[in-house]
Amino acid sequence: MPPKSEVIKIESDPLAPFAIAPGWRAGDLLFLSGQAAIDASGAIVGANDFDTQLAQVFANIDTVLNAGGSRMERIIKVTIYLTDITNFPKIVEARKKYFTPPYPADTTLEVRSLALPELMVEIDVIATV
Repeated sequence: MPPKSEVIKIESDPLAPFAIAPGWRAGDLLFLSGQAAIDASGAIVGANDFDTQLAQVFANIDTVLNAGGSRMERIIKVTIYLTDITNFPKIVEARKKYFTPPYPADTTLEVRSLALPELMVEIDVIATV
């Protein structure tokens, strides 16, 4: 029998206008949609400021994880999409800031663009509950 699955719901969902769930819980795993620098009201945070965008992305990840019954320490896999790979050293620093050893598995790649032209980084996550 497949594990029970349910959508993760957050109070102010900035992804709702795009018909995207913040994430899903399947058994003891959470699968988060890509989180970008969009605040609870749906506004883009930190246009042209990678560091501000990255901080908002991690704040959004934390919000969705908490709503799904997990936390940052339970992340086991991240996929990071960058519009400019020269920001990769900042990703390495962020991993040291937001995660502790053993670090999550990671895939980082450069993409031509993200869903909205002002976005510079997006991260999707798999975590345990």
